[in-house]
Amino acid sequence: MDFQIALLLGQDGITNGAIYALLALALVLVFAVTRVIFIPQGEFVAYGALTLAMLQGGAIPATVWLLVIMGALAAVIDGSAALRAGQTKKLTGVLGWNLAYPLALAGLLAVLPLKDLPMLAQVLLALAVVVPMGPLMYRLVFQPIAAAPVLILLIVSVAVHVAMVGLGLLFFGAEGQRTPPFSDARFEVGPLLVSGQTIWVILASIALIVALYLFFERTIYGKALRATAINRVGAQLMGISPSLAGKLTFLLAAFIGALSGVLIAPITTIYYDTGFLIGLKGFVAAIIGGLGSYPIAAVGAVLVGLLEAFSSFWASAYKEVIVFTLIIPVLLWRSLTSHHMEEEE
Repeated sequence: MDFQIALLLGQDGITNGAIYALLALALVLVFAVTRVIFIPQGEFVAYGALTLAMLQGGAIPATVWLLVIMGALAAVIDGSAALRAGQTKKLTGVLGWNLAYPLALAGLLAVLPLKDLPMLAQVLLALAVVVPMGPLMYRLVFQPIAAAPVLILLIVSVAVHVAMVGLGLLFFGAEGQRTPPFSDARFEVGPLLVSGQTIWVILASIALIVALYLFFERTIYGKALRATAINRVGAQLMGISPSLAGKLTFLLAAFIGALSGVLIAPITTIYYDTGFLIGLKGFVAAIIGGLGSYPIAAVGAVLVGLLEAFSSFWASAYKEVIVFTLIIPVLLWRSLTSHHMEEEE
């Protein structure tokens, strides 16, 4: 290894680490607010990338029909609850968001010349399809068992992951897809040649992290999520709706996952099950942060990316093993330095 190779590996590590940082932040946020270890986070990466690839191929993505089905189920559940409670005024909002939006989106996709649209429009449409699945997933799967122990939530999370992988195979097939880069530019930085897509990934990741910081610091909904993450029971006593906090958290997690998939699709070939490994590496970074610290999770993500890049040079056959082995000393250290706390009732 010489200096130029080390620079190339460092560039790859930082690029991958930027994506892992976003996923780690999403995992930390979801766990802090809802106590769910969100295993399907990586599936939103794959769904976002492959939905964009289908749009660019001129086909209506099958994920929109999944969105319609999820919306219809949520509309039936919420509509029935509103009718039983005599709150007929809520029916308009329930049907509008859960049912009218997916159907309108499906109709829009059916009439648009998807293949000929500008890339920005295709990206926005892909996000419009995938991101609403987050709050719908929380409403259908996790909200009914929100008070369950963490282990039960983890088991359900694994089940959702398995279901999404199977649906991904059904929707997208076994063949991988890669999308065109956002930019074909190349920049020389000393001996290093930096691609425009790499700059897009890093800048988008930094911009999203800054936007999330401003959201949590400056907006009422962000402060509500922070309060829920610090003390769920206290936040509920102060009038913060746990269901609203959960839906908003899953919305942010789905947006982060889908956007990450859109960003990395031009860099690597994405398969229906690619998101699992990517999500696991974000999970390793989140564990480094103790599933509670955003800055440490982000630093851990960059560390995971660099470790993966250099491991691919020294021992490419064992790079995944080396990355996932990192979690063992972290868990051992945390088990020795943290005190056991009883779970909240």
